[in-house]
Amino acid sequence: MTEVDLYNLSPTLRLMGMGVLIAVLPLALTLYQNRRNPANAKLRAMTVLTLFLTFDLVLFGSFTRLTDSGLGCPDWPGCYGSASPLGAVVHIDAAQAAMPTGPVTHSKAWIEMIHRYLATAVGFLILVLAVSSTWQRWKGQHSFQGAWQVKPFWAWLTLFWVCMQGAFGALTVTMKLFPAIVTLHLLGGIGLLVLLSAQVAWKPKSQRQEIQTHQRRLIWVAAALLTAQIALGAWVSTNYAVLACDGFPDCNGQWWPAWNAQGFEIWRHLGMDSMGQYLPMEALVSIHFVHRLMALLVFSFAAFMIWQFRKYKVLPGLTNFLLALLTLQFITGLSNVVLDWPLVAAVAHTGGAGAIMMTLTYMLSRSKTSTQ
Repeated sequence: MTEVDLYNLSPTLRLMGMGVLIAVLPLALTLYQNRRNPANAKLRAMTVLTLFLTFDLVLFGSFTRLTDSGLGCPDWPGCYGSASPLGAVVHIDAAQAAMPTGPVTHSKAWIEMIHRYLATAVGFLILVLAVSSTWQRWKGQHSFQGAWQVKPFWAWLTLFWVCMQGAFGALTVTMKLFPAIVTLHLLGGIGLLVLLSAQVAWKPKSQRQEIQTHQRRLIWVAAALLTAQIALGAWVSTNYAVLACDGFPDCNGQWWPAWNAQGFEIWRHLGMDSMGQYLPMEALVSIHFVHRLMALLVFSFAAFMIWQFRKYKVLPGLTNFLLALLTLQFITGLSNVVLDWPLVAAVAHTGGAGAIMMTLTYMLSRSKTSTQ
């Protein structure tokens, strides 16, 4: 197989150009549709567009990981020093000939590069949001009472976040799918959804629903539990432990399989323990089973919270939507086990986790603690 430098910055400008081209069309269409609206409405429409494309990016990132395409181009940011797989045909042919089912094939290279193009497009849109929000705040174009607005600080924080996310994306490739890095990359994508959702969902305090202090605490606890569960789910996926447990609700015919802590050694290479030895099957089973146990806790807590909110009519629309998402999440998670990890269900499971976190963010952004 042809040797390749892990970092080759020569195609950076061309790759950025591809991302800008992808972003310009939906951005221009959004601005045209809102051409008669005030400046703050245009900015909100742009933020909604960016959130939508970021959610698509998270889904496509999951698709990239689940199709084993994360190393489809083994260097960064391009593909064998080219801005697209078209310029790397010779290298990809050589790699595919050496390992026909290996990490580098033409289809996997295109999947990986499309993911990078979409990530660049999202980064460009977030840069536009940061600059636009700062300009509008300086001009005082959306500072009137009761209007939707976002502080430039949050837009620039989102830009910083997406830049860090790009850095983790680079490390995902150059560190050869190092499980801790891949997990942090997925969590970073969820964090990006949270930041953008908070900006889209923002309302003046006078327009938010008043709820009791303990009810807002329930939302915060649910968000914390879900974050832990998403991290465990990412750990299952990045360690390829989805099928380690056969059967449901038991695991390989056992209700409490043998425990092996090697699976939770954080700083290690894929498939290896911290000493460089191959991970035993029991370690993968432990990773999977802990995810199941955490799912039981998350669903139990969420069911209690939804029951409380429906009883006292707290954020009824969002509460019903949360119930629907949790039901879908249970179905897709179960499908991954009993149907041997179908690609559609696996991608939907990642998307469902992101959607639930976005819904909890909306709940926090649309409510305030009662003054009574």
